Amino acid sequence: QVQLVESGGGVVQAGGSLRISCTASGRTFSSYAMGWFRQAPGKEREFVSAISWSGGSRNYADSVQGRFTISRDNAKNTVYLQMNSLKPEDTAVYYCAADSGSWKYPLYRIAGSYDYWGQGTQVTVSS
Repeated sequence: QVQLVESGGGVVQAGGSLRISCTASGRTFSSYAMGWFRQAPGKEREFVSAISWSGGSRNYADSVQGRFTISRDNAKNTVYLQMNSLKPEDTAVYYCAADSGSWKYPLYRIAGSYDYWGQGTQVTVSS
């Protein structure tokens, strides 16, 4: 069992930066691929980014490519999402998720592939 807790959300002006974190319980964090998804009001949950268990492979949605960076620190059981050049359309609840399966495209971009989810953290970008 893995429990995930997100933190670091808040309100930021357009063009600003924010880093959100997700800390996992348990001793097997390093065996999970980790993903970030987001859900805006009235919209479906969408893929943002994912990172393999070792951190050696990363993937991004087109909408955040070049602005967001995913990273992980297995010693701290934590995955990060550094968000730069934020836009109002980035406003959403951001969820982290853990996947015990193999790192395969496009599975890590699909919410149903993930085994565990955090409760989410709100990110609001004002114009």
